[in-house]
Amino acid sequence: MNSILRNALAVIAGFFIGCFVNGGIISFYPSLFPLPEEVLAWGLVGNTHLLELPHFISIFLAHGLGTLVAAFLAAKIAVSKQLFLSMTVGVLFLLAGIAVNAWLNFSPLSFSIIDITLAYIPMAWIGWKLAPPLKRKI
Repeated sequence: MNSILRNALAVIAGFFIGCFVNGGIISFYPSLFPLPEEVLAWGLVGNTHLLELPHFISIFLAHGLGTLVAAFLAAKIAVSKQLFLSMTVGVLFLLAGIAVNAWLNFSPLSFSIIDITLAYIPMAWIGWKLAPPLKRKI
């Protein structure tokens, strides 16, 4: 397979699998840490003061682990430039995280700052570090 095509597919596959990991954790965590009744009835916007620390930790873990898995897969699948491709996936997740924070504007500013600075680019770098390059036998 052409190396450019394989690298592009590495980013795309990593991004989509990372999105599934993120979405899976986000949809699963309310079974571990039930949301308050008011949040269930009226939604998150305007009711984040009712959320507790475990709720925010779960959201952070979803963002961080989704990015970590995505960057790991991108680095593992890629033929070359693994660090660049892992960081590309991290930047895609970062842009999505910034967009969601700006669009929904439901989380406290302190959580948004922690989430944006620690859950995306550092996790993409860790994902790259965890994925040693494939050894090819010629």
